[in-house]
Amino acid sequence: MKTRRIGKTGLEVTEISFGAAALGGLYRECPREQAIETLQAAWDNDIRYFDVAPWYGLGLAERRVGDFLRDKPEGDYVLSTKVGRLLRPVPTGTVPDYSYVNPLSFDADYDYSYDGIMRSVEFSYARLGLNRIDILYVHDIGGYTHGAAKNAVHLKQFLDSGVKALEELRASGAISAFGLGVNEVPVCLDVLRHADLDCILLAGRYTLLDRSAEDELLPLCRQKGTSLVVGGVFNSGILATGPVPGSHFDYMPATDDVLAKVGAMEAIAKRHGVPLAAAAMQFPLRDPIIASVLIGTAKPSSLTRNMEIVASPLADSIFAEFEPYTLIAPPLGTEAVRV
Repeated sequence: MKTRRIGKTGLEVTEISFGAAALGGLYRECPREQAIETLQAAWDNDIRYFDVAPWYGLGLAERRVGDFLRDKPEGDYVLSTKVGRLLRPVPTGTVPDYSYVNPLSFDADYDYSYDGIMRSVEFSYARLGLNRIDILYVHDIGGYTHGAAKNAVHLKQFLDSGVKALEELRASGAISAFGLGVNEVPVCLDVLRHADLDCILLAGRYTLLDRSAEDELLPLCRQKGTSLVVGGVFNSGILATGPVPGSHFDYMPATDDVLAKVGAMEAIAKRHGVPLAAAAMQFPLRDPIIASVLIGTAKPSSLTRNMEIVASPLADSIFAEFEPYTLIAPPLGTEAVRV
């Protein structure tokens, strides 16, 4: 598989990468054997960039990704995990419902400080059982997760001290790159104006449907030399399933407007004889500032199917036909959007 460089670093990642949230039991249980089989399917399809986070299954996904990668040659893969939440043990049966089924018995506290980031990295090493992490993303900072008032506190904490931790880790060679792992554009713009990021893992905001990153963030990333890793290319599933009953957009039931836009996109794809999901997966990589498209699943069959539909490049001309049906995410307001 082709690779692309992360920012100004020497780090190369495969154009398709694997996101491990589902391996932590997101929305439905993922038995360990199934998780390992899914990771093996990714490896067999030449994916060599794996992304995980302490949040995914409250430590469970990190354990599984570490178990899988432990016997792989160190130079053959790139691994990213995240900071910003510290896990603490809680009594069995008292884990809050964060949409993870059968997670480990931990809860999470936000901490974007120097000490919090350093502690988070040490804990991730232990859960992974690995001695190398290539990329660290600051996870879920921003008004989308916290609301305006709380995020002002978190952002100050990160800019005042957390950035220093990441810069020290990169300068020492402990990591090769750092950035943000978020679902919104505004915080990316805020941080990029104060810090040099190697990359941003942006979920759902530069997709076939949602072009929120296009006007300001992409030009700023080009100016700064910051790569984007694009996650959530199916926008919570609707660009994979089409506008079927019960389909979701941005983690919530799709509105009539979104259903209509996706219905029009699906008709275009059918007219060209291609799956809408293929256009969704291939769209971001048309821009060289995009280093990788992140796909996540807990099923080997789904992983293989996605790799099959992305294998045949679509004609560039098809993408212009989708333009009239794109959207921009509304302003965040003062309250958290993702609770």
